[in-house]
Amino acid sequence: MITQGQIAPDFTLPRDGGEQITLSSLRPQSVVLYFYPKDDTPGCTTEALDFTSHAAEFAAAGAVILGMSKDGIAAHDKFIKKHSLGIALVSDENGQTCEDYGVWVEKNMYGKTYMGVERTTVLIDGTGAIARIWNKVKVPGHVAEVLAAVRAL
Repeated sequence: MITQGQIAPDFTLPRDGGEQITLSSLRPQSVVLYFYPKDDTPGCTTEALDFTSHAAEFAAAGAVILGMSKDGIAAHDKFIKKHSLGIALVSDENGQTCEDYGVWVEKNMYGKTYMGVERTTVLIDGTGAIARIWNKVKVPGHVAEVLAAVRAL
């Protein structure tokens, strides 16, 4: 489990388009790393569209947006194309990064328990330290709150 103030666990993973991305190589930019359960589902689509519509504002504030799920690159590419997304999507198919960040959790739906990604956003400052964590994110209004936190860094 991660905590505010610690250095964010580093990773090198594939991103949409087939390239690799390494978290630590993005410094000194801030990084908004948001974890979401599944490509092209209603809540995840709304969240991705919200981040896309504010991407220029995040960039102006010195932040990069990375969405991460356990979906593969082909699913990410399809999701981006279908919804004209303007953010990077990272694939954590083996789930190690999700575990490192503590977002791979037991969930319960309709009385059945299963393991899944808990919608979480982590704001990482330009030194690589975790500035803020939002757990169990509710999508409406979330992106505006994250943008305000980025601007406050």
